[in-house]
Amino acid sequence: MVKLLEHKCTKDRIRLMITLLFNLMTLCLPSASLFSQSALGKQLELPDFHHRQSEQQSIWVNSLPTSTRLNWRFKTNGQVVSSPILYKGILYVGSNDGHLYALNGKTGRLNWKFKTGGAVSSSPATDGKYVYFGSMDGYYYALDLQGKIVWKFATAGEKRIGAKGYGGMQPDSMYMEDLWDYFLSSPIVQKIKDTTYVFFGSSDANLYCVNAATGQLKWHYKTKGPIHTTPVIANGVLYFGGWDTYLYALNVNTGQLLWQFKTGDKPFMRGIQSSPVVSNGMVYFGARDAHVYALNAQNGHLIWAHPTANSWVLTTVAVGDSLVFAGTSDTYLLLALDKDTGEEKWHFKSRGYVYSSPVIAGEQVVFGDYTGNLYVVDIRSNGKKFIKYPTPSRQNSAGTILNMDTLDFKFAANGADLYLYKTNQKVMESFDQLGGIVCSVLLHNRKVYFGANDGYIYSVELK
Repeated sequence: MVKLLEHKCTKDRIRLMITLLFNLMTLCLPSASLFSQSALGKQLELPDFHHRQSEQQSIWVNSLPTSTRLNWRFKTNGQVVSSPILYKGILYVGSNDGHLYALNGKTGRLNWKFKTGGAVSSSPATDGKYVYFGSMDGYYYALDLQGKIVWKFATAGEKRIGAKGYGGMQPDSMYMEDLWDYFLSSPIVQKIKDTTYVFFGSSDANLYCVNAATGQLKWHYKTKGPIHTTPVIANGVLYFGGWDTYLYALNVNTGQLLWQFKTGDKPFMRGIQSSPVVSNGMVYFGARDAHVYALNAQNGHLIWAHPTANSWVLTTVAVGDSLVFAGTSDTYLLLALDKDTGEEKWHFKSRGYVYSSPVIAGEQVVFGDYTGNLYVVDIRSNGKKFIKYPTPSRQNSAGTILNMDTLDFKFAANGADLYLYKTNQKVMESFDQLGGIVCSVLLHNRKVYFGANDGYIYSVELK
């Protein structure tokens, strides 16, 4: 059952008090939308993880598409968990083979690629002059639009979270990386007064603000754990979550802490990988403690928390007019929750983990699952109507890897000891053959762009 605020007043009175508070103090905080205004400057009208559409905007209709068609796919040499952006017809996306790629959005042809010293699991951002992204080599980069390096900023090092005997796996003396810690923090770009800055988190536990033109540090804020979420800015406040279980709100100009909110910290059910979303004075996000949260954006007070049946929520939520959409891990669900109360209105069952953050497109919500299915789900039908596009890798491998077309970890282990870390590694490597979709998809002109665990970058047309 949804846990609402512990007051003896009715739901309507709670809503009224919240509304009055925001009307009196801030006339309601603006949503972190593509064209939102902050107190310190205008949100740049350019794509990043939270705003992946180009300045041309997506053309979408409210009817459910009837068919899908592969336009092109481009092969890299590593998993593609970086979410793509599109700017002036060029698709920018990273690969775990260590490259950032710039592809022609129409044809998939390579314009250029830039090699780093580690996996590029950070999603790029641009201010129209430079492209910004992070790499597991410990640097955040700025390239010009021709792929030439402008600057790189050294963190104290990037890594997956891990520990000896992580999650109770054996041998307990062995250091183990978390196999589900996919993403690095993705940079966002914000103009404050006359200067543009880039904001990003790091495995070294710092949230950084650097000058976008020079890479010079303006400020940093130190937490108690790696930060792999992507920050968001609204009304002069920067929000982000960390592996230390806290959701933070900082003054975007100074980096001063305004408030923090703690999520659960049970073993193997702790940490925040879901990036926050701000809408109408509320902050929405998911956590590994198996909850989707809504907080008061001004003070961090809990509005509601929806439990997800012991399933992690790694996805960044999508916030619509009345619903919040979130994906779950072990229950394989896309949840549609009431925006104000957190009550589940309906859900859609996929065939595997939903780590791909959903995107709302008109009356549809689009996302991928870990078995390699791309879904377009109709909102008006409460998820009963949908179409899907299976990656070619899924079509080739599903018969041997999946159990009755569904992800089944025990089945894939084929009798091997699941308490052994190496067994979990082998199972996850076998799942990669399906072309599972972990990144958030990009929608533009009825085309869906995304990367997959099979190493391909895809363009799929919806008709």
